[in-house]
Amino acid sequence: MKKVLLDTSGYSKLLAGDERILECLAHSGVVYLSVFVLGELHAGFKGGSRERENCRQLQEFLTRPPVRIVNATDSTAEVFGEIKARLRQKGTPLPINDVWIAAHALETGATLISFDRHFKIIPGVRLWEPLLEP
Repeated sequence: MKKVLLDTSGYSKLLAGDERILECLAHSGVVYLSVFVLGELHAGFKGGSRERENCRQLQEFLTRPPVRIVNATDSTAEVFGEIKARLRQKGTPLPINDVWIAAHALETGATLISFDRHFKIIPGVRLWEPLLEP
């Protein structure tokens, strides 16, 4: 069963109708959405002119059968710590929420659907193929 984890940029492109993401999700058995992505989405909705509509669309998306929210656990925190320590050793900091999202991708064994190229520097994270393209 193919598992994917949508990050914030992936979800945004999905709503914009990106055919590559639609195709990928159509062939996925499980679509994860990290609680940290949910936080980023809600932060983005606040103060916007379409907050109510964006929240409605998100709730509708979350009710689809293959979609599952991934919450942080002790295991997530351990994986986060490993990633964060490696990045610090390399001198390559990333936005803190993206470290948590990467931890969820590793923890679930899902392919990360993102348009943020900095995920490439995190060892072990399986990235969506279009992100690997030059």
